[in-house]
Amino acid sequence: MMCYKKLKPRTFGLLLTGVVFYAVLYPYGPYADSIRFSDITAELGVEFRHVNGESGQKYFIEPIGSGVVLFDFDNDSDLDLYLINGSDLLGRTSSVVPTNRLYRNDGDTFTDVTTQAAVGDTGYGLGGCVGDYNNDGFTDLYVTNYGLNVLYRNNGDGTFTDVTESTGIAGNQFSSGCAFVDIDADGYLDLYVVNYVQFDLETTPECTRQGIRTYCTPEVLQGAADILYRNSGDGTFIDITAEAGISGGNGKGLGVVCGDVDNDGDVDIFVANDTTPNFLYLNASDAAIKMTEDALFAGVALSEEGRAYSGMGANLGDFDNDGYLDIVITNFQDQTNSLYHNAQSGFFNEVSFAKGIGEKSLRYLAWGVDFVDFNNDRWLDLFVANGHLDDNIAEIDPIGTYAQPNQLFLSNGGVSFEAAADAAIAVQKVSRGTAFGDIDNDGDMDIVVSNLKDTPTVLRNDGGNASQWLQVKLIGTHCNRDAIGARVVLVSGDVTQTREVKSGSGYLSQNDLRLHFGLGNATRVDTLTVRWLCGKVQTLQNIETNRVLVISEE
Repeated sequence: MMCYKKLKPRTFGLLLTGVVFYAVLYPYGPYADSIRFSDITAELGVEFRHVNGESGQKYFIEPIGSGVVLFDFDNDSDLDLYLINGSDLLGRTSSVVPTNRLYRNDGDTFTDVTTQAAVGDTGYGLGGCVGDYNNDGFTDLYVTNYGLNVLYRNNGDGTFTDVTESTGIAGNQFSSGCAFVDIDADGYLDLYVVNYVQFDLETTPECTRQGIRTYCTPEVLQGAADILYRNSGDGTFIDITAEAGISGGNGKGLGVVCGDVDNDGDVDIFVANDTTPNFLYLNASDAAIKMTEDALFAGVALSEEGRAYSGMGANLGDFDNDGYLDIVITNFQDQTNSLYHNAQSGFFNEVSFAKGIGEKSLRYLAWGVDFVDFNNDRWLDLFVANGHLDDNIAEIDPIGTYAQPNQLFLSNGGVSFEAAADAAIAVQKVSRGTAFGDIDNDGDMDIVVSNLKDTPTVLRNDGGNASQWLQVKLIGTHCNRDAIGARVVLVSGDVTQTREVKSGSGYLSQNDLRLHFGLGNATRVDTLTVRWLCGKVQTLQNIETNRVLVISEE
């Protein structure tokens, strides 16, 4: 079943009546010279401010920051915003207790509905991901913490219930990234939780550089094993980490992203590890749920020179439209961000410098990242959020800065990336997680960035919808309701685009579950094929553009 949803009038401000020429022009981008971004955080009424609990003791956890969650919790077809907060590490009393905050999208403004929705967790939060784990038609929310994690079941009436204890997925570690993923394609979402390091306030080490007190690097702490929970289908989860082949490595993980990297029809898992080799778990596609760790063989465990970089965030995307998902990883300052091209034979080739992002990433410490078509030209661009760990880095490193500009790289038709000079993106803050989605439903992709000890940044895309577009919302019936793991292949003219629905991505964050396709000047889509995770395939033809297309699994 399918239906078309008409374009909702823009409510965040008037569309530009003329063309705003962009500072960066490139030969493959006839649709790219009209976009810019506007910071509309204050305009929307988002007053959240991140707290990291710093005390002057340089506790390891303080600069890690947090993620951003964009999801439609009330099923009104627009994106709501969940912001994750830290807490006072030393338990000092305060008149205002830091909490996570949920903002409902009401068009011109966002309304804080945290109290009514009952999602104001007061733990030391880091990450979040979403998925309809009980297939009731309402998307649920999982929050990772230093300590007990939290699962909020969406009640469908604007409220949530904390079901962490009854479902059995609290954990009690230093958890970071997470992702709902249907490992066995049984129609119920399982859950992968990344655990970072073994950290304790009372035994935290003291570290210095050049005699100056700094935050310690992960090398001084032991890693913590990740956990894979299988959904039993009765409202509970079972820890299957060991039997699935996950427990072999303590990887000091932060970012996790899931997708079918080998095009065999099931979902694989990639984990970005901090100073230890990355993980790539390939799914064996059988009822036993057996994952094979393949990162070293595939060429994505280490950098090109054979070093374990400080992996922060990670994402998947087919940046050259060849039908295979590529990998991007953000790393520490003086380490290039890593772009791995999928060679389609089980191997990946690092192309960071060849594609134009390597040299430009060396001076920054990077976190959130994703492939997104911001200018609707049919090619995925790249956004990276930056910010240092140490507020005193200038005393140690002559080129180091604490606050740093974020970066937007526009695609040259899949051949390479060019850095774009956008004023709103270049504002220097200490950024961490990033989430992407069409917040104002105008046909181009917007950005939300979390900033350490600061307010978030909501960046509205102004002009990306000068080109054609299509958004696809999938509803599973046999497969999981949110269609997480489903793949959509869109053909328009001579370009074929591939997208997958994913829970959790980048750095501790969650994007819109709707899939976005830029279409350049095409007025119709030739074919659109949905490969549901359960195995069924649906093909649609001759589709009108500039619409939200809703497809239910047949």
